[in-house]
Amino acid sequence: MLIEFTKMHGLGNDFMVIDLVTQRMTLTPELIRLLADRRIGVGFDQLLIVEPPSRPDIDFKYRIFNADGSEVSQCGNGARCFASFVQARKLSFKQRLRVETSSGIIILSTNRYGWVQVDMGKPKFEPDQIPFTPKTITKVGRAYRLDVDGIPVQLYVANIGNPHAIIKVDDVLDADVDRLGKLIESHEAFPERVNVNFVQVINQRHVRIRVYERGVGETQACGTGACASVATGIREGWLDEGVDIRAQLYGGSLAIRWQDGYSLIMTGPTAFVYEGVFSPDGLAASAGIKLDPNADDVY
Repeated sequence: MLIEFTKMHGLGNDFMVIDLVTQRMTLTPELIRLLADRRIGVGFDQLLIVEPPSRPDIDFKYRIFNADGSEVSQCGNGARCFASFVQARKLSFKQRLRVETSSGIIILSTNRYGWVQVDMGKPKFEPDQIPFTPKTITKVGRAYRLDVDGIPVQLYVANIGNPHAIIKVDDVLDADVDRLGKLIESHEAFPERVNVNFVQVINQRHVRIRVYERGVGETQACGTGACASVATGIREGWLDEGVDIRAQLYGGSLAIRWQDGYSLIMTGPTAFVYEGVFSPDGLAASAGIKLDPNADDVY
């Protein structure tokens, strides 16, 4: 059995996209890890799955898996690629899509320049909404001071479909993203792990961001991370409210707009890289693994 797939990216945040509307296959964490391997598989930051809707008022179901096989609730760059993919594959002719994720419904629309706008919903900031459960809470305004391997780190928390920690820095190029990101991602205060954003404010309408994503590591871009960072910046008065903020990441820039009480709106480009086919059983066999479709962790 051969499965068709498409390789895409949003600002360098790269995805493997599989249409399970017109195809059928069984996914396991083990198979996802094989596909994510950049030497023996396809290689990606996240795997995006297009599924039929589960109810009549939505167009598609959207599922996201990290390179380590774990499923996550949301991916902003992936959502834009999702919209471009279903239109290019003629799975839908609508310019505005209602898509179901495990964290709720998102609205995707494409403008005349081919950029995709995503209604990301309202950000959440309360600790139990992240979730963020430190043994002791030391607050500095609306920030928290967290002990990270003996280092006191001041951070903010937000949830935009995924949990995020936001750290304001003077210069993202000097930020210790790999070490601190890894320590905070798996810190006991974040029971579901967390994406870690390092944010440099250039001016009231421009930020630079680096993101260490849970289950992946540092990526070229992260849409939910950019949204969480901008929302936090607006809430703290670092950034202007109700206008497009330029969120600059390694892979490029996004336009993000937010006004308190309303949804976050993210707009940005997508890119198709290539299309291909693979055999799930053949890939597993080449790695000396037998896939078990009856395993407890089958998706």
